[in-house]
This record gives sequence, structure tokens and C-alpha cells, in this order.
Amino acid sequence: MSLQKIEERMSVLVAAMEALLPQMSSVEEQRLQGYCRSPSHQQQRLEQEHSCCLELDSADEDAALSEDLNQEQCRLSVGLNDYGCAHYRRRCRIRAPCCNEIFDCRHCHNEAKNANEEDPLKRHDLPRHLVKQVICSLCDHEQDMQQVCENCGVCMGEYFCSTCKFFDDETKKQQYHCNSCGICRIGGRENFFHCDRCGCCYSTTLQKKHPCIEKSMHHNCSVCFEYLFDSMKDITVMPCGHTMHLECLREMHRHAQYFCPICSKSVCDMTNIWRHIDEEIAATPMPEAYQNKLVWILCNDCSSTNEVPYHVIAHKCTGCGSYNTKLT
Repeated sequence: MSLQKIEERMSVLVAAMEALLPQMSSVEEQRLQGYCRSPSHQQQRLEQEHSCCLELDSADEDAALSEDLNQEQCRLSVGLNDYGCAHYRRRCRIRAPCCNEIFDCRHCHNEAKNANEEDPLKRHDLPRHLVKQVICSLCDHEQDMQQVCENCGVCMGEYFCSTCKFFDDETKKQQYHCNSCGICRIGGRENFFHCDRCGCCYSTTLQKKHPCIEKSMHHNCSVCFEYLFDSMKDITVMPCGHTMHLECLREMHRHAQYFCPICSKSVCDMTNIWRHIDEEIAATPMPEAYQNKLVWILCNDCSSTNEVPYHVIAHKCTGCGSYNTKLT
């Protein structure tokens, strides 16, 4: 083949390639840019871009809101468990309406105005429901009763009861307000029930299992004489239905006292002690002059009266087998 013919064929091939290159470039550009001549496809693309913008805006708003909430939470929790007294952890003090003085809590007031007050005419308790003014411990701002300080924005108590005017940061106590009692109690509402006849809250383990006594806790402890109804100490309900401080009951046991100071009924299971007394009586026969002597006794546990043989150690109730008896 001559050189001239080769050059002609090369020219034809180059022209054909140049004709194809613009078409391929246009198609490739359309593919890379995602361009589509169809109106429906173009609308769909615009909607997708708008949706993406909305999602980004929503994510930004959520992030901003989360940051605001975190800042608010930090402001509310400033000084948590750093303030308070021997009775409560709280970030405020109260102004006593009775004497117009400032105290950390009502118990601090009562200790100062009762136990430490020499003049008996000046002794008094703080009426908790009448407290109206509270002082923030962080900024010393005095204000009306509320949970969050209106000046610095700190939460003055994680638990707050507007009825009892009560603040406490130690929520692990599981505080709750009993409307029937009219005061706040601890231990969790689900673990207690209010007995209308006894007039107080008892553990659910005693529901339908305790003898009801009218206003059983509206009196003083029979050992230490502290008022039981709003006492901060643990209180126990004895089998007879009477109440007293748990620590006072343990103190009685340490001194071998196992009977209720009010009604004299046994406060615990005395079966082993009664069995021991049986053995002592069997090992200690009475003199012949007393062997046939009978006496009348009253049982403190079952309230029955019986005529039983006299013995110098004890007299056993024929009804319930108790030795918690006395001569009549």
C-alpha cells in the first residue's frame, strides 16, 4: 500500500474519532453530574436535597437543645450534697415563722429552742407547714417557698414537698408525701400503706397482719418519751399493736425485758424460754405443804384467768402455755 493511501485512511479514522468524542463526553458529563432531562427526575432530586437540608437543620436543633438541657442540669446541680446540717443535705435554710430566726431545718430549730433553751417559757417547736420564706445557701437570697432559687437558678433540694415545706438532696431515702398522715415519709411509697384506724403508715408486710390500735403512733415512746408520729428514728410495731422505737426495744432486750411496757404482752416468740422454765419447775418440786395449793392467775398474753398449782418460780397459763402471768 502506498504512503498516500495510508495517509488518507488515517485521516478518515481521525475524523471518525473526532465525531464520536463530543457525544461520549456529553454522555459522560451527564452521568457524572447526575443530570437528567426528565422533569419528574429533576423534581425528585430537588426534593431529596430539600429533605437532606431539613434533616441537617433538625439535627442542629436537637444538638442545641441537648446542650441547653445539659447547661440547665449543671446549673441546677451546683453544690449538690455540699450543704446542709446533721439532719438533711439541702442547699437552703428556712426562716422560722415562730421566732423569725434562720435555721438549717426544723430539727435544728427544735434542738436550739428546746434542748438548749434554759427558759421553759421560750421553748417551742417549729410549725413546719407555716414556713413561708427560704434562703438559698449559695447566693443567700431570701425568697418565697420554691424548689429552684429565683436568683441563681440552683435547685435547693432534689426532693421538694410544697406541703411540708421540705427539701432534701438525698433522694436515695425514697421520700414520699402521705396525704393521710399529712407529712413526708421515707422508704418508698410502694413499700408502705396507710392504716386509717392506726392513723399512720406501716410496712406492706404488716398489711392485714397487725392488730389495729386507734392512733397507735400518736403518742410518746414508752421508753424514751419522744413523740413517735414524726420521729426520725426507726419505729417497730409489736405483736400487740403498740409501737416504740426499735432501738428502745433492743435496749429492753439487753436488760431481759421482753414484754410491752403498755399492755405487758410478750413482744417476741418466747417458746424456748417457756420450755426452759418448764424444766426448772420440774427440777424444783415444792414442799409438801404447798403441793396441793391452787392460785388464780391472769395471763397477759391471752387475757384469760386460770386456777393453777402454786409454784415459787412461775405460773403457767393453761390456755396458751405462757408464763407471762400474774396472781390475781
